[in-house]
Amino acid sequence: MPLDSALGSVEPSSRDPDKSEAGVDTIEEAWRNLSLGGEKSFGKVLSEMAEDSDSLSGEMNTSSLTIKDFAGAENTETGVIGKNEGGGGKAMSVLKPSPSLGINMDTLSEAPIGGQSRTGGSENSSPGNMMEEAWELLARAYVNFKGQRVGALAAINDESGGETLNYNQVFVRDFVPCGLACLMKTDPDVDIVKNFLLKTLHLQGWEKRIDNFTLGEGVMPASFKVGHDPERQKEILQADFGGTAIGRVAPVDSGFWWIILLRSYTKCTHDYSLSELPEVQRGMKLVLNLCLSDGFDTFPTLLCADGCSMIDRRMGMYGYPIEIQALFFFALRCARQMLKPEHDGKELIERIDKRITALSYHIRNYYWLDFTQLNNIYRYKTEEYSHTAVNKFNVIPESIPDWVFEFMPLRGGYFIGNVSPARMDFRWFLVGNCIAILSSLATPAQATAIMDLIEERWEELIGEMPLKVAYPALEGHEWRIVTGCDPKNTRWSYHNGGSWPVLLWLLTAASIKTGRPQIAKRAIELVEQRLAKDGWPEYYDGISGRYVGKQARKHQTWSITGYLVAKLMIENPSNLLLISLEEDKKIAKPKLTRSTSWTC
Repeated sequence: MPLDSALGSVEPSSRDPDKSEAGVDTIEEAWRNLSLGGEKSFGKVLSEMAEDSDSLSGEMNTSSLTIKDFAGAENTETGVIGKNEGGGGKAMSVLKPSPSLGINMDTLSEAPIGGQSRTGGSENSSPGNMMEEAWELLARAYVNFKGQRVGALAAINDESGGETLNYNQVFVRDFVPCGLACLMKTDPDVDIVKNFLLKTLHLQGWEKRIDNFTLGEGVMPASFKVGHDPERQKEILQADFGGTAIGRVAPVDSGFWWIILLRSYTKCTHDYSLSELPEVQRGMKLVLNLCLSDGFDTFPTLLCADGCSMIDRRMGMYGYPIEIQALFFFALRCARQMLKPEHDGKELIERIDKRITALSYHIRNYYWLDFTQLNNIYRYKTEEYSHTAVNKFNVIPESIPDWVFEFMPLRGGYFIGNVSPARMDFRWFLVGNCIAILSSLATPAQATAIMDLIEERWEELIGEMPLKVAYPALEGHEWRIVTGCDPKNTRWSYHNGGSWPVLLWLLTAASIKTGRPQIAKRAIELVEQRLAKDGWPEYYDGISGRYVGKQARKHQTWSITGYLVAKLMIENPSNLLLISLEEDKKIAKPKLTRSTSWTC
């Protein structure tokens, strides 16, 4: 079936309407009970509210969580620090640890996906009209192609007369929170998500050339825009596969985000006909074949260039960055649910299973850092040549930066930014850690430790405007060497320690999944104090994120949709099901065998 005709032919299945039952608590009442420390099971409250929701491959199965667990975590001590002698001042919360390990996904799957409780629409939520304004701005950002909405601009024209650069394009990664917001609405807007998925798939099939080199067939575009052909007098799509990007780097993450959003669409609509289209099956296989092809790799991780993901400028992320590895793992698991075994599908599924097992073991063991592991690395011996080596990557302990010893709390941990021979990048990257939680790349214990770290280092990682994309900032000689004196990535700005409101949705999803909604609610409160008043900027600068970014675009679409998705999930936690996978017990403890190259 041609893709253009598929746009009009693939229809999502209808949803079952909510049942109305007397005496059933609303979401608002559930959260109120939470604050009062009620004993009623949170899962029971949700299950009483709605029809069963089908799940893909039967995922989501963890231990139950009660309202009392939430109440214990919610009952925090909040203090306000007044203005200091320098004239500054900020509010902060001392957040206590939650006794819970995670929320019961089985109970969430019984609640309706999309919107709030039946007591009201999410579009008019308090405080004020911030949600309403966000929906109105999002509607202005929609891009039409041949009469159909196919995406959203990266930023809405703020009428400042400034240069648009590439903010007038539809970016694949930027559209993900937009698509999720559309799927989570009370009345889900599934058409725009379907159109976006099929149009980007159509662009994947184009020949991709940069200078005299042809890119791999499976590469997804970084972005596209609608143009006009004066000769043929018709609208055309113009795609960028990295040829016009900063540094001319192809987007490794685009294909992964596309697969993840396809799974979210299928989960929301229960419409499997889209993912089962031959063209869609082929598109997934092309993306995965790029990543699963044989080479000289000795690790299951993907080797990447700097600038191939959200951090699309030179920031020392070359090698095996955690963001790409976590997205790779997430995409593998999503594709595993949607791929059909017919033809070559069975062989690909077997390769996916093997890679998932190897990748999870590698990341969970070699990227994980907590107080104990930091102490172990500090005491590493070097130049070990044996299969019994403890310091497997020959990391020199003297290369550990001083800031890590002060940053690492006794309670908490995180996946570090990069691991490769003789190199560990100890920086914190939020996207990789949150995606690791949502995809269950992190074990339940590791997921809890990551949220513990965020609580313990709230001032550093959250500050006055959530959230730090990376921590800490590169400064001085290190900044000059690593970034090449990048004037946009100066210390505590943009990708170099800047604060990005869009990341709120990832923190909210991770907080709900780990049973720590108070973390998300506190971050949302901080965003609501300033984001709309400041004109929905792209990012904030400063150690605490106090200042609007020096080159930040206003009315940034994913700043708008990041807030919308966070609010929709905190108001209806069942929306988490669209973007979360539960741990696969088969890969929880992989069976390790001695390498065949070691046995004579």
